[in-house]
Amino acid sequence: MVNTFVTMFRRRALLDETIAHLRSADYHVVPIESFGWESPAAMHSDLARILDFPSYYGHNLDALNDCLRDMAQDHRGWPAEAAGLVLVLLGYDSFAARHPAVAQAVLDIIATQARTALVFGRRLFCLVQSDDPDLRFEPVGATPVMWNDAEWLDAHRR
Repeated sequence: MVNTFVTMFRRRALLDETIAHLRSADYHVVPIESFGWESPAAMHSDLARILDFPSYYGHNLDALNDCLRDMAQDHRGWPAEAAGLVLVLLGYDSFAARHPAVAQAVLDIIATQARTALVFGRRLFCLVQSDDPDLRFEPVGATPVMWNDAEWLDAHRR
């Protein structure tokens, strides 16, 4: 979270090591297999189920923003005793290739609500796993989406 609320990983072993470290620090880690999302509708259905959104969830980006804001403000959907919530989007490059604008918007919403969480003394951030070493996103939540420190150089993702 030093540079951004959304950090990308290519090497799965490095991501697994990071997740293990976060779990040992009492973060609530939620892995989400996004590589199978063929459509935004599939994404919304999966997120609603995994994050236990209320039945009135509208299955659109505005509703996603609202539900993540609720989670950020009052620990809804994650244990109050957890150090924070970490959403891990696995294979996100597949979804981003099919629906780049929606993929960008989802990351922007997460980053924005991560900032909201800080206002309430909570931590929320996102780890994005990509098999595409060249995957890039525009800045989200007014901060850039960056590769992790160990894979920041292109040569370290090859």
